[in-house]
Amino acid sequence: MVTKKIYLIRHGQTDYNLKGVVQGSGIDAPLNQNGFDQAKAFFEAYKHIPFEKVFYTGLQRTKQSVQGFLDMGIPHEGVPDLNEISWGKYEGVPMTPDENQYYLHMLERWSSGDLEYAIEGGESPIIVAKRLSKGIKHIVAQPEKLILICMHGRAMRVLLSVLLGYDLRFMDVFRHRNLGLYVLNQNERGIFRLEKYNCGEHFNSPK
Repeated sequence: MVTKKIYLIRHGQTDYNLKGVVQGSGIDAPLNQNGFDQAKAFFEAYKHIPFEKVFYTGLQRTKQSVQGFLDMGIPHEGVPDLNEISWGKYEGVPMTPDENQYYLHMLERWSSGDLEYAIEGGESPIIVAKRLSKGIKHIVAQPEKLILICMHGRAMRVLLSVLLGYDLRFMDVFRHRNLGLYVLNQNERGIFRLEKYNCGEHFNSPK
């Protein structure tokens, strides 16, 4: 028996995404036109789902991505604990070959089990997992059973690992795209199971 159903999406595209510039929690970038188009495509495909509440982070790109549902009058709430990981001094920095090499090195550290490792001034996966656990606990404790959550790419990977019981070393098995959808079902024992994985079929829907 399903006690809670979560539709989990990543925000739409921003110019930072388009240009390959690191965003993180310290960059409150808005959606670009393509991002708004992606949000509209998702809304058109899922506006028939009777969401009881919509959640987004403390950054505007997530709220903008679900604005269509908010305009329908669905109750909603911002949860800053679901914010993207902080990339510290690399936020707002273009991804040069040197920066990309450092990023890959960091991912290797994480996948090898060094989950306390963080970019200078940023957060580690362990810190993010604790923060996200607090945020999702707040959400799951609410009475609504069918909910929509809009988040960020790296934070989604960490959250999916937490909810599905994956070791954080393997969080990169969870792919993401702008406005990609995961659907999770929680049973009466509180265990989550995945129904949809990084789904983008709404982009192929007839206009």
